[in-house]
Amino acid sequence: MRTCVGCRTERAKRELVRIVRLPSGDVVMDSTGKLSGRGAYLCADGTCWTLALRRGALERALAVPLPSELRDRLTSGALDLTQGGTRGT
Repeated sequence: MRTCVGCRTERAKRELVRIVRLPSGDVVMDSTGKLSGRGAYLCADGTCWTLALRRGALERALAVPLPSELRDRLTSGALDLTQGGTRGT
């Protein structure tokens, strides 16, 4: 079980999207769930993504600022999810 940094709901790891800070310091979406590094999890729900970005929860959980391209990708993914589109990964 993992906790979404947006809504603080516990879910199975497979139900969440993982964002990881790699040992190199880069921050990326981890589609495999197996990359080494510090991870933060988000529900596959656009409102959680928007909430986490607005509150700065990802930056706090990963202890680094999000790169602008990842922030943009998460914002557009949240919009897709909210509008019933496919998962924004």
